[in-house]
Amino acid sequence: MSGDRGAPVAVDGAMQSLRAHAALEILLVGDAQQLEKEIAHRRNADFADRLSVQPASEVVGMSESPARSLRQKKDSSMRVAINLVQSGDAGACVSAGNTGALMATARFVLKTLSGIDRPAIVSPIPSRRGHTLMLDLGANTDSTPEQLFQFAVMGSVLAEAVHGTDQPRVGLINIGAEEIRAISRASRPAGCWARANSTISASSKATISISVMSMWWSVTGSWAMSRSRPAKVWAS
Repeated sequence: MSGDRGAPVAVDGAMQSLRAHAALEILLVGDAQQLEKEIAHRRNADFADRLSVQPASEVVGMSESPARSLRQKKDSSMRVAINLVQSGDAGACVSAGNTGALMATARFVLKTLSGIDRPAIVSPIPSRRGHTLMLDLGANTDSTPEQLFQFAVMGSVLAEAVHGTDQPRVGLINIGAEEIRAISRASRPAGCWARANSTISASSKATISISVMSMWWSVTGSWAMSRSRPAKVWAS
């Protein structure tokens, strides 16, 4: 129920997604009365059975402390949506709200895979051969060489599993070519870089680049989408 423009934008996005993907089901999480009102203005019989509302009594504000929201707002739309993923009632959670709270809550409820210290935010940007996946986009303000390696592994798996790119290629982006030009904690990535090269093959249509603060992926191919139902949860 948070975000820059609240529930109306979330409902509009849900409707567009349902029109575009016939196998998709969406649960809108938040103030049930407000969400039902927004849905009624846009109701389409073609996907009435694929859109439903899950009530939540609290909202995490955009400037609210992630730690405070995690401790005190256990019935927020964000927390309820992530709980639905944990329980298996939903396949994913999408939120336009407080990013820090989303990352903290997801990490607390869903945990991370073994060998992964921190989550990362990823988004596509255009490239000459399709699009580039960039991560991390703000989940972490500082990253160690080991965490950069973990980002490379996560991005490689995403490029292969979702975008169908075999053996993505990894490359390091820095503020200059010289090794001394780097933030101190990330200025000695050689060990992790060698490890990445031995783990992720460098012979593919895709290019993965890691900077000291973020990672860039250049991936060709089209979007793929899960066909499981329900496939997404929108926490407005």
